[in-house]
Amino acid sequence: MGAVHHVKRWMWLLLANVALGLGILGVFLPGLPTTPFVLLAAYAAARGSKRLHAWMLAHRSFGPMIREWQATGAVTRRAKWWATGMMALSAVIMFATAPKWWMAGIGTAIMAITGTWLWRRPEPPLRRPEA
Repeated sequence: MGAVHHVKRWMWLLLANVALGLGILGVFLPGLPTTPFVLLAAYAAARGSKRLHAWMLAHRSFGPMIREWQATGAVTRRAKWWATGMMALSAVIMFATAPKWWMAGIGTAIMAITGTWLWRRPEPPLRRPEA
């Protein structure tokens, strides 16, 4: 039981680190999403490393998104528009550069499915500034 638990913990930690790395790359590379990878990293970190999970929750950029997702499953409208815009830009780049149209079509279809899922997520409630 102990060895199996140890291996599972390391697998979760590996997934968390890979997903976080991909999410960070997604900040700089069009076509590679940030939000889903960061949320996956937080999910995996919660199961593999309390320290990494705590760091992610406290992070000034990722933390609010992760906390909102964990509390309500919500994604901000700003994040939805940003993701949609980057996916649209990526689709244009793919159609302009792909050697075959169907290659760009598959990538665009995957992004369309992801975008549909994203826009179906609830948005967090508006927070009024406290006086």
